[in-house]
Amino acid sequence: MDDGYSVQQTAADSAETGGLDTLQALKDGDTFLVADPWGDLKGGADGLFDRDTRILSRFVMTAGLARPSRLSSGVSRDNVFFTAHTTNRPLPPMGGRSAPAGVLHLERRRFIWNQRLFERVRMVNHGVEDVLLPLAFDFGADFADIFQVRGTRRETRGTNEAPTLDGRRVTFRYTGLDGIVRTSCLAFSEPPARLTGSRAEFMFSLPMGKAMDLYIECGLDACATPDVKRWREHAVAARLAMRRRRRRGASVRGPRSPRFNAWLDQSRADVALLTTDLPTGPYPYAGTPWFSTPFGRDGIIAAWQMLWLDPSLAKGVLTYLASRQATETSAFQDSQPGKIMHETRGGEMSGLGEVPFGLYYGGVDTTCLFVALAGAYARRTGDLELIRSLWPNLIAATEWMRDYGDSNGDGLIDYQRAAETGLSNQGWKDSEDSIFHKDGRFPKGPVALLEVQGYAYAAWRAMAELGDQLTDGRARAWQRRADEVRQLVEDRFWLEDEQFYAIALDGDGRPCEAIGSNAGHLLFTGLPSAARAEAVTRRLLGAEFRSGWGLRTLARGQARFNPMSYHNGSVWPHDTSLGVAGMARYGERDAVAMILGEIYAAASHFQMRLPELFCGFEREPGEGPIAYPVACLPQAWAAGSVFMMLQAALGILIDARTRTITVDAPTLPAGIERLTISRLQVGEASVDLAFERLGGQVVVMPRNRVGDLKVVTTR
Repeated sequence: MDDGYSVQQTAADSAETGGLDTLQALKDGDTFLVADPWGDLKGGADGLFDRDTRILSRFVMTAGLARPSRLSSGVSRDNVFFTAHTTNRPLPPMGGRSAPAGVLHLERRRFIWNQRLFERVRMVNHGVEDVLLPLAFDFGADFADIFQVRGTRRETRGTNEAPTLDGRRVTFRYTGLDGIVRTSCLAFSEPPARLTGSRAEFMFSLPMGKAMDLYIECGLDACATPDVKRWREHAVAARLAMRRRRRRGASVRGPRSPRFNAWLDQSRADVALLTTDLPTGPYPYAGTPWFSTPFGRDGIIAAWQMLWLDPSLAKGVLTYLASRQATETSAFQDSQPGKIMHETRGGEMSGLGEVPFGLYYGGVDTTCLFVALAGAYARRTGDLELIRSLWPNLIAATEWMRDYGDSNGDGLIDYQRAAETGLSNQGWKDSEDSIFHKDGRFPKGPVALLEVQGYAYAAWRAMAELGDQLTDGRARAWQRRADEVRQLVEDRFWLEDEQFYAIALDGDGRPCEAIGSNAGHLLFTGLPSAARAEAVTRRLLGAEFRSGWGLRTLARGQARFNPMSYHNGSVWPHDTSLGVAGMARYGERDAVAMILGEIYAAASHFQMRLPELFCGFEREPGEGPIAYPVACLPQAWAAGSVFMMLQAALGILIDARTRTITVDAPTLPAGIERLTISRLQVGEASVDLAFERLGGQVVVMPRNRVGDLKVVTTR
């Protein structure tokens, strides 16, 4: 996912500062912050952003004349607080007194709530005498659009006015080329000894053994005076809101394994962090820092990963995307009537049309996925009331698939960008070099991607199933359309010599015979025959795909294979999770548990937080996976991957119409002997499922059943 402006552009800058994996991210709603491990904003990707505009671009704390020495720092497990513990370097003489290094504990603790950054700087004197501490903050607000921050050059931009000062406050003002005046305000609980438009200087007298607090706030509107009461009240509100998001739906707990549970907890916390409660319901934003906004494809996949545990995400995603469905044709926006949104942005450049991403539809797969998710949601919940309300949107989406998605009338969904400003590749592998022929040549358009045909197959089947339930007379025609798509894929994409599917067809109908992980997505939809699914599974589990940390996006040995690339040989956890779920659909369980264990091992090396992607190098004994330097962290569909893979390993299927939970041949990763699913709800009924390895098999024991609900086990 790169919305036309590849994150690879920032790799060199990121490498110099330690990479995005070293940035500390906080988020609430449409406001997010990324800072370095000291808590400083120093440029590059750093900043406090609101709706894709950077409202605080610099914020650096010094003690004495130097940056403090960092002891430790990080984000709390629930993703609410960032805390940096630092200590002073030798302080300059003040009034004949000086302090040696390491006598002051300087703690920076911050959170974001209601479009505002709250920070507390606690200063504790552990020395044997009183200390005079010169503390200073350098700051600035450039109001850069997020695309500027990512490296897009602008010929001109608006005007930054001189900051205005008010005792303990600084107000920044920028008038954009769109005529909109954007402001932000930085305020301190104590009046600085010296305050300018870019620097605040304090002189604190710290008695021996005593502590002192400085409170700071930054937000869009005029700042109230920060104080301990505001800090505490808003901190409690932020933590309670996060707790509510984390506790939606069922919970999963492992055995007495702190590390496995830490992975589950971190993944659930990351999904909660990235989920924004919109008027249409909860929506998982794609990731920070570059993708903290609704994306169609990412939101759908993340909601699908969580569907068995928390259907509210799918409901929120479907409702929001229906409200943004295209109604007109625009080459600039890559839109046609019925098409589902790829992404939306709120910054100045998007508003002016300098980039097309204010409301952009250049995703060939999102419309099919939207319909398919609606079908999966209905099976999981039985919520036909929502489906009836979305029925006009679902019909419009299928009409797009029929009339616009199939540009050449061959029965397959294809794409070719309508304007040069749009994405050249419009599937999930959307970097410019991700789709190619066996010899590395790029195909002419329009391009029909393999996995998109699987999504279309799932969409037509979903419409047939929903049509039956709603007594729509078109249901049989939709099922015939699904059968036709299935046959077309089997006839035109299958490579007999490779025993695999081509990654795409080019504009002349010739297969692009590159061997990629896209076939795993096809398994997820259930399109291949059993024999071909077995052949694909066997190859995906071979050394050319399996790195030991998950499945590579491209088979080793293919043209353009590069384990350090964005899409051509790296490992994306969400991609692996879809492939794993696809294998499970055809009865594979042991390999699913094995790959889940490998991804768990990778997560252990990434402090239990899976990044967007990592390099696809072979696993070596005693070494960890190699990070991709500009991977988003956290990323919603990376965080959701563990839950989709767990469902696949446990063989859990939920059918709300029959009020049945089926558990088919469950298995667990090596070393995990027990697992409990609590408060798994189907309609008004609920049950706990306890899995345990006994005598070489994993068995399930239903507990605490409430209401009319059947649990069926099969092998």
